[in-house]
Amino acid sequence: MKFLVVDDSTTMRRIVGNSLKNLGWNDIVEAENGQDAIGKLQSNPDINFVITDWNMPVLSGLDLTKTIRSSERFKNIPILMVTTRGVKDDILEALQAKVNNYVIKPFTPQILKEKIDQVLEAVTA
Repeated sequence: MKFLVVDDSTTMRRIVGNSLKNLGWNDIVEAENGQDAIGKLQSNPDINFVITDWNMPVLSGLDLTKTIRSSERFKNIPILMVTTRGVKDDILEALQAKVNNYVIKPFTPQILKEKIDQVLEAVTA
């Protein structure tokens, strides 16, 4: 499985990347905002899971999600939103944009694994 980790914070990209590696997933591409992520998706067509922050400059994670969902090529790729935005209305907005799951920071590697597993079970069911 190849992951695209999108966050404007280098530290958060490292935390998510290290968590994925500790869980046995080593194929990781990083992007620093939504616009960068779109370029990475286009140049890495084998990416099959996106983990994105919400709040980023240039193109937010929410707008990235909407862009991915409107693309015939990428519309079915699983998306996990990882963010500090834990307000019910924000969660609903993300779900309406069709993220597959939602993780509120801070999180543990175990929670990240559980959320990824839930997404993978749902998309393969």
